[in-house]
Amino acid sequence: MPTANANYVDGRWSESTAGGTFETTNPADPAETVATYQQSTAEDAETAVSAAARAQQGWADTPAPERGAVLRETASILADRKGEITELLTREEGKTHAEAGGEVGRAIDIFHYYAEKSRDLGGTAKAASGARTNLYTVVNPVGVAGLITPWNYPIAIPAWKIAPALATGNSIVVKPASIAAGGAIAIFEALDEAGLPDGVANVVTGPGRTVGDAIITHEDVDAVSFTGSGEVGHLVYDKATDDGKRVQTELGGKNPTVVTDSASVAEAADVVAAGAFGVTGQACTACSRAIVHTDAYDAFVDAIVDRAEAIEVGPGDAYEMGPQVSEAELEGTLEYIDVATTEGASLRAGGGRPEGDRFGEGYYVEPTVFADVEPSHRIAREEVFGPVLSVIEVEDFAEAIAVANDVEYGLSASVVTDDHGEARRFVDEIEAGVAKINDETTGLELHVPFGGVKDSSSETWREQGDAGIGFYTIERTVYDAY
Repeated sequence: MPTANANYVDGRWSESTAGGTFETTNPADPAETVATYQQSTAEDAETAVSAAARAQQGWADTPAPERGAVLRETASILADRKGEITELLTREEGKTHAEAGGEVGRAIDIFHYYAEKSRDLGGTAKAASGARTNLYTVVNPVGVAGLITPWNYPIAIPAWKIAPALATGNSIVVKPASIAAGGAIAIFEALDEAGLPDGVANVVTGPGRTVGDAIITHEDVDAVSFTGSGEVGHLVYDKATDDGKRVQTELGGKNPTVVTDSASVAEAADVVAAGAFGVTGQACTACSRAIVHTDAYDAFVDAIVDRAEAIEVGPGDAYEMGPQVSEAELEGTLEYIDVATTEGASLRAGGGRPEGDRFGEGYYVEPTVFADVEPSHRIAREEVFGPVLSVIEVEDFAEAIAVANDVEYGLSASVVTDDHGEARRFVDEIEAGVAKINDETTGLELHVPFGGVKDSSSETWREQGDAGIGFYTIERTVYDAY
């Protein structure tokens, strides 16, 4: 039986005022309905914001360690339900069990992390220039935060927005992506059970053009955090900043891995395969370009083709790579594969939908490798949100850096090299918010800043770690002459 889900507003589970619902389906078996959610309206969103505004001061006045205790209990509840939520992510988003379980574990860790960070929110003391003066800072919440989250990490990304916002005394309204809203709902079930006061956290499901827009433009919303596509993100940024709100956006990527002539080809192929084909390539940090020195190029192409062809595709409960999340995402990937072929790239692996009984009507695509890709090709410049890798040949390290930087995005980038000088130069010269050495472009630590440059981000505020706290707080300086 599909799970029926309600909105969570002012401490109560409630239906949309319009009474409509929508369904999510299993991308491995689209005939299976996974859950139903509220098809909410702008009125529902406005009600949620009003509840958050009423509750915010009381939550801000709650001692920070007490707020942290609620987050700690939330983490424990999620941990108790980890198996159930893992299964939900696999059925609703298409991740493998290993990927989904890792994501749920990440959400649990985030709530534990910010539960402890809540003890460190006391500001700082400084030496005053004059006598008999105390000079120090205090940290205050921004107010009401509107959080809009994507489908590709349906519990981890909501967690890394919700936890720091609540730890620092803000109230929140969350609009999760409709295509995989179950992870966010699971967080709110845990928050409710953990004893969060009414109105402090609210979730409203439904279309971004109505629910999201109502949250972004509401006069009582003080800050907006958005993760999603660049096209939507720029609209969100413009609307929110027009009203003077604090805004952070994390958008797309066209992430490169540079393979130098000093690298082990086998190691490089392992690193690139993990970054390109993990989570079916549906990550903003996924590797979509391997930029390879000419001396290693042929051997690397052979090795990465072997890695791609060895991946077992199928339902996430039993195979290494699951389906894409929807028919629209699958069609977009297949369209880019056609474009790459038309532009003259050489298809070396994959390139189509796999055949066999286990695939049925699922939204599967083969891990795909293109060689002979030119930096000017669309496949090398535009984000392809699927397991498609472009391999680009370069003559030297300087050309590799130039090609890596010659795109509109700058989120994550890596280099595979045994030359320490090249590694340091890569860190200095790459235009990306995340730089990795001998590691895949995907995978993030939760206690350090995350964000991009250029069109990958608004370049305003970072997420996670102390940076996540910074976005949700305002520092006030106090001069106390006694």
